[in-house]
Amino acid sequence: MNNFVFYNPTKLVFGKNTVEKIGEYLKKDKIKKVLFLAGGGSIKKNGVYEKVARALFESSIEKVEVWGVRPNPVLSKVKEALEVARREKVDAILAVGGGSVIDSAKAVAAGVNYDGDVWDFYSGKTRVKEAIPLYTILTLSATGTEMNGNSVVTNEETLEKFSFSSIHVYPKVSIVDPEVQYTLPPNQTVNGAVDAISHVMEYYFDGTKNTQLIDRVDEGIIKTLVETTEILLENPKDYEARANFALSTTLALNGISGMGHSGGDWSSHAIEHALSALNPEVAHGAGLAVVFPAWLTYVKDLISDKLVRFGMEIFGREDGISALKGWYKKIGAPTTLRELGFEREDIDKLVDIASKMTPMGRLKKLVKEDVRKILEIAF
Repeated sequence: MNNFVFYNPTKLVFGKNTVEKIGEYLKKDKIKKVLFLAGGGSIKKNGVYEKVARALFESSIEKVEVWGVRPNPVLSKVKEALEVARREKVDAILAVGGGSVIDSAKAVAAGVNYDGDVWDFYSGKTRVKEAIPLYTILTLSATGTEMNGNSVVTNEETLEKFSFSSIHVYPKVSIVDPEVQYTLPPNQTVNGAVDAISHVMEYYFDGTKNTQLIDRVDEGIIKTLVETTEILLENPKDYEARANFALSTTLALNGISGMGHSGGDWSSHAIEHALSALNPEVAHGAGLAVVFPAWLTYVKDLISDKLVRFGMEIFGREDGISALKGWYKKIGAPTTLRELGFEREDIDKLVDIASKMTPMGRLKKLVKEDVRKILEIAF
């Protein structure tokens, strides 16, 4: 186990009837005006928008709304929201939605007082040095962004899907009410499960030795996601399953699952980003369901014992890769690039996009030809 420092400044407000509490938290922090950032409008159908609007009104908090953040969020929408936030001189950002909305909100929070191009944070030109406060109401459990400082955005012009991480953009308060996720379509629950499991596996398989305690924590998170996903596909309104699912996705990437590790591998995520950069219709979780087992296959000789343990602990089978792919198929997740609509001739484009991040990975440093071989396995 490696030395580590764990610090997470986000206050997690979790459970039934918690959405209405946003007003009191903002008022307590003396917030007067927020940029209300949202996606395509589902929060108006499930009642979340009405609850939030009422809570803000009753706490005398003004809101300026920006809608239209899409899955696989794009830089142009971030810049649009950033322009509104600056013009309206908001005190804070309130993100109401899933990971795409919150990731975009982090960029806006960091960019309000930055004189340069917000893409500088993603390209590595500079680091975030400050941000205005960010508050979130999560409506789709998947990415864990509600309790970390990570943000992923796609630059549509360059087909670059990059990320940044900063302590300055951890949400001050994140509200997670599992009941508002009852109406999610099954594929979003499936994609959320795969995304969260992949976050845990990035640490679990990064090659760090002697992490027995966190291995058990990570296995517990994954097992809970496996169990609750199956329940929710049968009964999406099972509160206890929904609550355990939601909490698992948060814990998968709030720092706990990587304690004592070497920082995680993250090459599977980097390769997947090429998929959804080339085709924005590819959900991040769906892409990871294809890429991660292919990566595991490519590096299996380096983690053979850990793969056996993973297979036995999670699925009761020694072949962890086969068991994982079998479960993905069972819940309706794709396991090949073909299922995502890619043709073999797309591999060259995917390799070129993904290779902008090479060398990548911690368990095994991947270069361009490694990426190609992994994508060939995934096809």
